[in-house]
Amino acid sequence: MNTTPTAAPTAFSHGGTRAAVYDAFHAARARSDLPARLYAAAMGDDNPSEIAASSSCDWPLLALMTARLRMVPGQLLVDAGCGTGGVGLWLACALNVRLDGFDLSTVAVQEATGRRRHFLGEQSDRAAFRVAELEETSLPDGCAHGIVCVNALSGGIDKATVVYELGRLLAPGGRLVTTRSLRPGTSPPWQDQARAAGLQVEQVDERPGEPGMWQQLYQLWIEHADDLRRELGKEQERSMLAEAHQMLPALSRRRAVLLTLHRPTAATADPVASGAADTMAMPDRRPGGRPTPLGRTPQ
Repeated sequence: MNTTPTAAPTAFSHGGTRAAVYDAFHAARARSDLPARLYAAAMGDDNPSEIAASSSCDWPLLALMTARLRMVPGQLLVDAGCGTGGVGLWLACALNVRLDGFDLSTVAVQEATGRRRHFLGEQSDRAAFRVAELEETSLPDGCAHGIVCVNALSGGIDKATVVYELGRLLAPGGRLVTTRSLRPGTSPPWQDQARAAGLQVEQVDERPGEPGMWQQLYQLWIEHADDLRRELGKEQERSMLAEAHQMLPALSRRRAVLLTLHRPTAATADPVASGAADTMAMPDRRPGGRPTPLGRTPQ
């Protein structure tokens, strides 16, 4: 069961490939401002309208990510599962860093590319977007000083594999900040996933208002079902209502956090927190014992 609200479809609920499903989702959203208006109504004063993200990204989350990344101007930020690019572009502007964003959807990547000038002006070449999967980014080892991943670890995603892959991209001293959630009564898998990737859990920030935002948004979707069908099409309306009815019963018992994972430098590595000392710099095996692909050298 998908326990993370996404405001985006899942491939298994529609049939077809994940890429095709997300392409249809983003193409439908580009035709109407109704979803954005419903987001604004659900988030109220916390809605960062220029971000236009299909996620739980609000002003408090942007502030937290800015603080937790601890980046230096000119460094590289990766936006993993970037959607239409608003989150990464806002952070790149605020932190004065370079940006490499990727998403499964070609439609989303095209829209993100077109938004660069709005955020970065004449320095729009500081940002680039590409089509790639969370589990296999094709980016080089150690290329990033910071990574953000907002509401992308959902559905059938193998979270341990994604944490490993994103951790592989982090240079020593770099940080991965990602939204995560838990079912009631379950224990966090974060320590084990971080240790397997050679990372340390640096911070867990609670997001107590996040479930309530989703509750308000889902109720608005249900109330505006006819409008959604008319403006987005029957398939998108059906997907959104299916997510709303599936997720609403569990939201009151759901824990949502922003998780910050850190790749220690040789000087700051803690063998007890991160595992064996020989995994501190860069692990050489993926979860499940699969070897790291060749041809990637740290930068």
